[in-house]
Amino acid sequence: LLVNNAYAGVQAIFDNMNKNFWEVDPDIWDTINNTGLRGHYFCSVYAARMMVAQGKGLIVFISSMGGLRYLFNVSYGVGKAACDRMAADMAIELKKKGVVSVSLWPGAVQTELIDQYISHDEAPPGFDPKFKKMFNKGETTEFSGRCIVGLAKDKSLMSMTGQVLMTGDLARRYGLKDVDGRSVVDYTSLKFVISKVPYVSWLSVFTPSFIRVPRSMLSLGSGKI
Repeated sequence: LLVNNAYAGVQAIFDNMNKNFWEVDPDIWDTINNTGLRGHYFCSVYAARMMVAQGKGLIVFISSMGGLRYLFNVSYGVGKAACDRMAADMAIELKKKGVVSVSLWPGAVQTELIDQYISHDEAPPGFDPKFKKMFNKGETTEFSGRCIVGLAKDKSLMSMTGQVLMTGDLARRYGLKDVDGRSVVDYTSLKFVISKVPYVSWLSVFTPSFIRVPRSMLSLGSGKI
């Protein structure tokens, strides 16, 4: 099992919040993507060699919705889109060897640095208050681990290789709760989507939580075919 989760760009992202890409030192690309993209490729190469030799294995790329829609900045989104593509392309070459490669999209995650910002009012200049609310309801870092354990034990794991998987979907599939007993936010729930739409958000109170937006609709407006 390899989980590509190392990331070194959070501080740089928050330090440059709400700035256009041409207003930021281009070195931010390396800060964000050397560890969180290039490093993932290197680790996957060496892990795949061991897994292929054994005829089994699972590689998980921790990515995000930022790979599909604009989030934070250009370097972040391009890096996450590349992680999703890397998982998909590696899956093509690894499938015949019995090795699975997937991309996992958690929701907002309460990492130690994020917790410092939202719990101790130490957010950097430009930190959008809406993010504080989003992360307050976010997943713990342990929840992704629970999802990955569920995947590793899934008898039909190979049928998911190459796919982008969302933690909310895996929570339903495996009956998972977060470590504090909460249900995680389901970003494909129609109730959640309506709650974020101005002027009609009040309708979310009357919308059943089990109705979900088709996954295909998530790509609308993303610029992808």
